Amino acid sequence: MQITTQNDIRLTIRKQIIIPDQVKMARYRKVPELGPRILFFSGGSALRRLSRQLKKYTYNSIHVITAFDSGGSSAVLRRAFKMLAIGDLRARLMDLADQTIFGNPEIYELFTYRFSIDVDKASLALELSDMVQGRHPLVQKIPSPMRRIIKNHLFWFKRRMPAFFDLRGASIGNLILTAGYLENRRHPDTVIYIFSRLVQVKGTVRPIVNRYLHLVAELADGCTVVGQHMVTGKVVPPLKSKIKKIYLSENTDHPEEASVHIREKMRQLICEAELICYPMGSFYSSIIANLLPRGVGATIAYNHAPKVYVPNMGHDPECIGIGLNEQVHKLIEYGCRDSVDIAPADIVNFVVIDSKNGSYQGSIDKENLKKMGIEVIDCRLVSERSAPLIDEELLLPVLLSLT
Repeated sequence: MQITTQNDIRLTIRKQIIIPDQVKMARYRKVPELGPRILFFSGGSALRRLSRQLKKYTYNSIHVITAFDSGGSSAVLRRAFKMLAIGDLRARLMDLADQTIFGNPEIYELFTYRFSIDVDKASLALELSDMVQGRHPLVQKIPSPMRRIIKNHLFWFKRRMPAFFDLRGASIGNLILTAGYLENRRHPDTVIYIFSRLVQVKGTVRPIVNRYLHLVAELADGCTVVGQHMVTGKVVPPLKSKIKKIYLSENTDHPEEASVHIREKMRQLICEAELICYPMGSFYSSIIANLLPRGVGATIAYNHAPKVYVPNMGHDPECIGIGLNEQVHKLIEYGCRDSVDIAPADIVNFVVIDSKNGSYQGSIDKENLKKMGIEVIDCRLVSERSAPLIDEELLLPVLLSLT
């Protein structure tokens, strides 16, 4: 059977798929409530634009987010409350929120508001008190009973906030999520559900695990770096040596690999997916980090839905010394850790690239991957508007057509 891409390139696979499938696209666009369950293993901002477009075609997407961020305002909350990172969760919820008049735009505006970084501590404490009392303009605009729910969450956050806590640059959405998380005995599902209903989120967003954990990377030069922000090379100088191994630890002072397993609810979400996607994003801290807890790889393998890897374009500071071909093999390596019986094609079926317009670190061995049961879909992903990065409006039809 065949697959036909935009460039009229044909690949042999299990059934005939046309990319882009205009019939599927039109059907999903007409009834997004019945759209496909596409599951994304991702982290921070790389998927933001695609998520905003995705909700036009499906309200059933599943976003499994790493919760180990150790930089920015999330890190302040993590240190204060010994909790998972919620900044990327909040951002993805906002990307999937209904931003029309039907989606409570007043709440969306509040949840995306940040305190100033240039104001003194006393002024910020007063602004938070105004929100708790309902005197703040952003809170006043929210209709009841939603205003009462938000005021209550902010009240509990203010009550639990340590004296040393720095509100500068804090996201109000993060504070509300944190309060709900603490009030629900440190279970994120309940507050994420309430949060999702308040802003009419068109999809499901969950952390891969609900634990206070840290990302640790062992480098080829013998060094060990602790903390996601140390790996990404965004807020500190990038790594100078190749990552040899990456794992999760409960302790930053003596980082030893922790025994981490996913919950049954996460297994269920992965099993329900009609397509599994490892999208563009920081390779280790956003993609591989989601495969580290035990049970993830085995559950992916159990699901016979298509599994797609969309590599980064350009330079990824985390991929020093790792070309495109090795990235695919690393993805398979970490996905197969649960069992020797897992085959490469149980973790990845397709690699989607744009060899004509895209810029990658190294090349890809199509013949070798084909022997492993993995097909390379080479089609247009970069537009004049998006260059040198992937255009979400070109990638989205590929993913939707594979469902």
